[in-house]
Amino acid sequence: MTESVPRLLGGSALGILFMALGGCVVFPGSPPPKPLFVEDPGEWNLVWSDEFDFDGSPDPSKWDYEVGFVRNKEAQYYAKDRRENARVEDGCLVIEGRVEKFPNPVYSPKSKNWRQKRKSATHTSASLITLGKMSWKYGRIEIRAKVPAGKGVWPAIWMMGINRPEVRWPGCGEVDIMEFVGKKPNETHSNVHYQRAGKHRSKGATLKTSPSPADGFHIYAMEWSENQMVFFYDGKKFHSFRLDDAGKGPENPFRKPHYLILNLALGGSWGGRVDDSKAPWKFLVDYVRIYKRHSERPNKGRE
Repeated sequence: MTESVPRLLGGSALGILFMALGGCVVFPGSPPPKPLFVEDPGEWNLVWSDEFDFDGSPDPSKWDYEVGFVRNKEAQYYAKDRRENARVEDGCLVIEGRVEKFPNPVYSPKSKNWRQKRKSATHTSASLITLGKMSWKYGRIEIRAKVPAGKGVWPAIWMMGINRPEVRWPGCGEVDIMEFVGKKPNETHSNVHYQRAGKHRSKGATLKTSPSPADGFHIYAMEWSENQMVFFYDGKKFHSFRLDDAGKGPENPFRKPHYLILNLALGGSWGGRVDDSKAPWKFLVDYVRIYKRHSERPNKGRE
């Protein structure tokens, strides 16, 4: 990999134009895009993508939703297929966090479970997943996105093993391609979570960024092989993980298929206090592209 001199779409004028424009763009009828910021774009074969080149709800053949109060005691209720929180417009997927009262359908005043004892949410948002639609093992995951600013926002691009319902977290593995927390506006984070010897383990990295990732669109990518994962921000390598660190036997979750998650959390254990004066918050995703090397076996979707 070359970190200092990226080749945009093989050096084409189209690629230069693409990166120069600040918003979401669509090139109808153009050939399959090559990955950005790689030494040899021709090495990669596009196997799945969503270019968000229409207006309306996210494509139901590609995306499902997490619903409810899901994790980390976050403030938001994740709504399912609600245009106010997830929609495609102007060539982008828009995941919107909102300040609004939203009833909790599983409310139980006597419950000790934090997900049930909240009568209503103070915020809403969306978490889109490919679980049950598509999964991948190895390849390059590349997303062009713009994160929102403001204290309390916690957008993420990440993956978990499709066996999560059976083995639970962290046994299924978690790969955080990008996490951004608004209280640390000049940092982007990646992390890998797994279980070894019955204990939760993790290995992560933080990249100092100036200007803030919230100031524009950036390319977040992870290249995943049978030996390692390598994480990039606009072509800059800032984190890597050896798969053998999670085990050399069949228990290694990172040699099994994973699904993709795009979400905008608010508050919670890491997000912290939410500054409602910045609402609504919009996490914009220009595209999601999954590539495999020509030397790798063809992608079969739900592997």
